[in-house]
Amino acid sequence: MATETNKPSVYLTNIDEVKKVFSRFDANGDGKISAEELVDVMKALGSNISAEEVQKTMTTIDTDCDGFINLEEFAGFCKGNAGEQDGGIKELEEAFELYDLNKNGLISSTELHQILTRLGERCMVDDCVMMIKSVDSDGDGFVDFEEFKKMMSNNSSNGDAGP
Repeated sequence: MATETNKPSVYLTNIDEVKKVFSRFDANGDGKISAEELVDVMKALGSNISAEEVQKTMTTIDTDCDGFINLEEFAGFCKGNAGEQDGGIKELEEAFELYDLNKNGLISSTELHQILTRLGERCMVDDCVMMIKSVDSDGDGFVDFEEFKKMMSNNSSNGDAGP
């Protein structure tokens, strides 16, 4: 495998985070994500994803063409091994929009809490406040797209998080 560790990535890079997200999508725990599971998670997040978009996403990520996304394929997608830098930004923007429930360009602790709750995560709003504080570089109490992008690209190293 080619190693592109010097190239900054706008994708999840921490394997524990990748596994956690993968397990959210893999509802039946069989080690692979089906198109149906992908649709279910997207609907839980409030997205009205079309059948065409699901098929396109499956085709992009399912590199062995078996009709399912396994952890290795998912991890490769998260690391940006597809090499599409612009595609990565588009994916990040779409992810950001899913969290930005009121569409004001900012993610609040309340919005983060609502999304995590929809995904079955048990956490308190205070936990979300702390998560946001850890990446809120301008101290406004919200995560804007630039902070979100930085959070996703620096996920493998906590040295940038700061107090």
